Amino acid sequence: MDNARFLAIKLLNKTFDKQGFSNLVLDYALSNAQLEPQDKRFCSMLYYGVIERKITLDYIISKYSKKPLNKLDLSILNILRCGIYQLKYMDSVPDSAAINESVKLVKKYRLTSAAGFVNAVLRNFVRDNKEFSLPKEKIARFSLEYSAPEWLVKKLLEEYDEESAISVLESSVLKAPVTIRLNNIIADEEKLIENMGGIELKKSELIENCYEALSGDVTATDAFKKGYFHVQDISSQLCCMALGVKENEIVLDLCSAPGGKAFTIAELMNGTGTVYAFDMYENRVQLIKDGTERLHVKNIKAMSGNALEFDKNIPLADKILCDVPCSGLGVIRKKPEIKYKNPKEFEGLTDIQYGILENAVKYLKVGGELVYSTCTLNRKENDDIIDRFLAKNNDYEGVSFLEDYGEPFGSYKATIIPMHFNSDGFFISKIKKIR
Repeated sequence: MDNARFLAIKLLNKTFDKQGFSNLVLDYALSNAQLEPQDKRFCSMLYYGVIERKITLDYIISKYSKKPLNKLDLSILNILRCGIYQLKYMDSVPDSAAINESVKLVKKYRLTSAAGFVNAVLRNFVRDNKEFSLPKEKIARFSLEYSAPEWLVKKLLEEYDEESAISVLESSVLKAPVTIRLNNIIADEEKLIENMGGIELKKSELIENCYEALSGDVTATDAFKKGYFHVQDISSQLCCMALGVKENEIVLDLCSAPGGKAFTIAELMNGTGTVYAFDMYENRVQLIKDGTERLHVKNIKAMSGNALEFDKNIPLADKILCDVPCSGLGVIRKKPEIKYKNPKEFEGLTDIQYGILENAVKYLKVGGELVYSTCTLNRKENDDIIDRFLAKNNDYEGVSFLEDYGEPFGSYKATIIPMHFNSDGFFISKIKKIR
């Protein structure tokens, strides 16, 4: 596992220095690494684990380091983070291995003078039974317990009840389930299971054609290569279902790449009608095209388009999905680096989101319906946007959706949090053009 640990440190250095997206950084590195599958899994667990728990890990390290953490060499700091993470959160790793391998990494990075320091910090943590005290004040306590910045904890507690806020925080440091959606256009359940290479699937009791993969790499299976499914979180599937598409309709997906929702919409239409799937950049449009080719879906037309600018060549639609760019606070468990961003980076998003919505409705037929959605839990990007639009535009009204699925549905807008379906955090709202 020593090479797996070395690679994890290398990737953490890159992530915390350059602020790269964790999933992209890791996927590229592992695809080019000469590691055994179990070593790749270990590297992945360690890499994601440290990012998820960075605030807690740094708090622990600060209790044993005389030098401020911002004065430590980044490689040394990440070696300590990995060491503490293994000691505290990876029961499969013996304490001696976590300590000894961390010291070896110091030498491997040619920082031998820090070997004694790293050894002392880790051993002192073990001597204290790997325990640490939490502050009594609620925001500080939740911040350290769930490794979330205090601004995020405060925001969740202000905008949601405490049970809901804790659900979001708790899920952010847990492994997300892998859910897939059967491509009903070319496959059925029997075909899917036969081609999963022994990966066990748990059928959803909530959503038709939805399954949870209980182990393994689903993208390495024959079922994936043959296009029998695509990977998609439950919240995203519910978002597509909320649109209520019918066969032979014209549907626009204005912010589509990489295309998962367009695929589901096309499948819900049984391959009929037309789904126009847009993205601003050609390289991202290609992701949609690649997906449609793998899935053998014929009713999707992928093309470039700016969701903020009206294009008279785009046909009027029966249904429109407006899944806008957002702060991503609902998908932290998949992209944990999001929570370390400066919240000021999100301030300009609401203008973009409202602008996309205003432009999107220009394509809607009278009687047509639009779903506005985000993968964030920030009320300013969600409820405030849709309510502001309805207050200014009396040609539209909110439409209730997915009532049969219970909480949080039954109105024209719904905020999904992890405690509802063990899914990503998500916001969905539905409006109708009435004249």
